[in-house]
This record gives sequence, C-alpha cells and structure tokens, in this order.
Amino acid sequence: MVTSSDVPALRRGLAVLRLIAGRPGPVSAATVARELGLPRSTTYHLLAELAEAGFVTHLPEERRYGLGVTAFEVGSAYLRQDPLERLARPLLRRFADRVGHTGHLGVLHGAETLYVVREQPSHPQSLVTSVGVRLPAQLPASGRAILAFLPAAQVRALFPSKDSFVARTDRGPRDLPSLRRMLTAERRRGWAVEDGYVTAGFASVAAPIFDHGGRPIAAISATFRHSCSPECGETWPDLAAEVQKVAQEMTIRVGGKN
Repeated sequence: MVTSSDVPALRRGLAVLRLIAGRPGPVSAATVARELGLPRSTTYHLLAELAEAGFVTHLPEERRYGLGVTAFEVGSAYLRQDPLERLARPLLRRFADRVGHTGHLGVLHGAETLYVVREQPSHPQSLVTSVGVRLPAQLPASGRAILAFLPAAQVRALFPSKDSFVARTDRGPRDLPSLRRMLTAERRRGWAVEDGYVTAGFASVAAPIFDHGGRPIAAISATFRHSCSPECGETWPDLAAEVQKVAQEMTIRVGGKN
C-alpha cells in the first residue's frame, strides 16, 4: 500500500524515468542528479529501484542507464489501449454537433497525416476524410498544425527535397521554403488552415495537442465546405477558437502542456 510519505519518492522516480525517456541514448547517474537537482545518493537509490522493477537498465561498461523492458511493455500497453482515440471521441462528437462540421483527430506518421478518429454532425457532409486515410502532411491543416511546432531540422528531414511535396490540387506548399513560411505564420497564429489543398470545395482548420514535454503529438481539425477562386486567405478565427478549445482540453486530458 502506498502511503503519503511515498508520494515524493514516487514523483522523483517518475521524473528520473521521464528524463531518461526523453534522451536519445542512455545517461549517467551524474547527469540525472544534475538535471533534476537530486543528491547523488538519492539518484542512485531511485535508479536501483527503477532497475529492480525493470523500468531502467544499468549498462555497467558505459556507467549509464537506459530504459528497461518494463518501460517498453507499459508503452506497448498504452498503444494497445488507443488512449488518444478514446479520449478524443466524446469531445469530437460534441464538437461536431456544436459547430456543424466534421471533426477529426489526426497524428503524424512520417511525412503523412493519419486520421484516427472522425465524428460527424447530425447532418453529415460528404467527401470528408475517413479514418485510416493518410495524406501528405504538408497539405491538411491537421498535418501542418503538428509540423508548425516541430524543430526545423525535423521538418527538413521529413521533406528533404522538392520531390517530397506531393500535390492533390493546384494549391498548397510545393517546396520547403514555402512550407516554412506557412508553418511560421501558423505557429504564431496558433492554428493551421487549408483551403482546397486536399479536396477542391472543402477547407479545414486545425490546432495541435501537446504532450507533457510540450511536443505536438496530434491535432484536432474541423472540415467544411468552402469554395473561392483564387484562394481568399480566410483563417476562420471563430471556428479556430472552438477547435483550439478541444485541442486544449485534449492536451489537459493526456497530461500535456502548451
């Protein structure tokens, strides 16, 4: 049974685990102690407990610590339970009825956007993206809502050349400089829009969901009918405010922070 006196130790242990998980490779105990402001003796005790439980693995030759098998098992269980989808579905259902547009939850899968949840209003529209569909991430608003908050080097790695830019209509970014300009504007604004980039006659507005480290992990979007010629530059701030509310509630639900 966990008592109130165990809670601070639990929090410190979780902080150690998060630190190790956030690094590209194993770390030393000295690094853990320094970055978390812990005494060395406390750090070694926490690492020993985590190692005994399988969450951390000690690499004696390197004098470093990495994630253990139990951490992998917990992560795999998280994926199996589809928590993002379960948390998003009731929010999107209410959102779709409230605004009268189709709501989506999208995630980044390489250089593509993958739609994992779709909720339609009481009077659904046709030709909206289905669950399981993948789209070039630079085209839909949901993809760019995530890309806008990624490091520039990661965006460049996803789109290394002009050949990386697949078009579906005559609109949308066609090279890295134009994509970067769009992402800069959308990051400052707080939401992304697309107007006929995916399907002519349809537009969408999206806002990102963040994890506990402030990293974008998914996006909430609304898709609706809209036509203009040429592209009118509308950003739909009123609808964006509604989309942002759902994205912010999802961020809270997953324990994230903006």
